[in-house]
Amino acid sequence: MIGKLTGRIDYRAEDHLLIDVGGVGYLVYCSDRTLAALPGPGNVVALYTDLVVREDLMQLFGFPTLLEKEWHRLLMGVQGVGAKAALAILGALGAEGVSRAIMLGDMNAIKAARGIGPKTAQRVVIELKDKAPAVMAMGGTLSAAMGAVPATAQEGEVIDTAPAPRKVAAPAAPSGSAAAQSDALSALTNLGYSPGDAAGAVARAAMDAPEADAAALIRAALKALAPKG
Repeated sequence: MIGKLTGRIDYRAEDHLLIDVGGVGYLVYCSDRTLAALPGPGNVVALYTDLVVREDLMQLFGFPTLLEKEWHRLLMGVQGVGAKAALAILGALGAEGVSRAIMLGDMNAIKAARGIGPKTAQRVVIELKDKAPAVMAMGGTLSAAMGAVPATAQEGEVIDTAPAPRKVAAPAAPSGSAAAQSDALSALTNLGYSPGDAAGAVARAAMDAPEADAAALIRAALKALAPKG
C-alpha cells in the first residue's frame, strides 16, 4: 500500500490534486482544509496517503499528518460514513476539531460538515467516543514513530507501507491515578492547548472527580477550556 508520497504538484482541482512522482502521476483526494494549505502547481509536497479499495474503484486520499489519516480511517468505520464523507468532516473541523467534537459529544459540530445529517453525526459521536482519548493521546507519538512530513520534501519519493494496524486503546489507567491525569494532559497538549492551561484544567477536573479515568478527565477539562459565551 502507498503510505506516503513526495512529489511535484502537476495540477489542482476542486477536491484533488495530481502529484508527479518520478514521472508517475498520482491522483490524490484531499480535504478542503488540506488543499487550502498546500502550495500551487510546480511546488514539491509530501502527504501521508491511504488507498481505499472498493469493488469497482480505487482512490488515494492524502493527509498532512498521521493523526488526520488515523481519524479518516476511524470515521470510515462508522456506518453511513464513506471516504468522501470522512474527508468532509476533517475538512470542516480538522483532526483536532474532530477530537474535541467527539469527546464533548458535539453532534452539531460534526453535522456542520457537508453531506452529514443528524443521524450520521450522532453515530459518529456514539461509536467513536470511546476511541477518541487513545487517538488524541497518540497525536505526538505517531509523528515520532514514522517521522513527520519534512518541511523541505525530496521530489520523487514513494514509500510503500503495509496497512497501519488498528490502534487499540490501552487499558484504562486506575481510577484517580496519576497515570490517568498524565494521559489526559498529553491528549490536551496534542490538541494544541498550552501545557499550563491543560495542566490547570486537568487538575481541576481531578479535584472535582478524584475517581475519574483519563477519558472522563479529558471531557471535563475540554468543557472547562471551551470558550465561554
